[in-house]
Amino acid sequence: MHIVGSIIARLGSKRLAYKNLLPFGGRPLVGWGIEILRRAKRVDEIVVSTESELIARVALDFGATVLRRPVELAGDEVPSIPVFQHVVEHHPCDVHVNFNINFPLCQPEVIDRAVELAVENGEALSDPYAAWAQTVERLANYEDPYGIPSAMGSRFEDDRAGSVDVHAEGDLLETYRIAQGLRPEGLPEGF
Repeated sequence: MHIVGSIIARLGSKRLAYKNLLPFGGRPLVGWGIEILRRAKRVDEIVVSTESELIARVALDFGATVLRRPVELAGDEVPSIPVFQHVVEHHPCDVHVNFNINFPLCQPEVIDRAVELAVENGEALSDPYAAWAQTVERLANYEDPYGIPSAMGSRFEDDRAGSVDVHAEGDLLETYRIAQGLRPEGLPEGF
């Protein structure tokens, strides 16, 4: 069984400019996400889907395969499913799992659990929404590209996904605080 792990990363972010390239733990978020996917036991291939040459070059530095996302799949209103289908079209697999790098504190075991449940049920989405996995059959027959799985067994709660969904500077700061144990050491006075 071949498992493709993907990261979908656009350069434009309305709420936090260049979010996917901002640092966390000494790496850009996209690089951090690649490292998390690499530590997942069930992922065989890592693909970063992007329209940005800058993100593509950073992804290459972290050893991921890059898939150029066409303009029609790179807008703000494009749902994830067509992007996942594009990944699978160019990187055939049995199961696809997307890691949402907005959750940089996610543990690799959450990704592995999503894959295991997708093998059993066709699809699985962690709650919080850090990992979303589907069999290729499920992706090929997705009825509503804007839909989020609601069928019994598709969603699973897992605190290891992380509690902060990074969309703004305050979210990234909160993620740092959690990772650093809320310690102020090393910060100049006034922070």
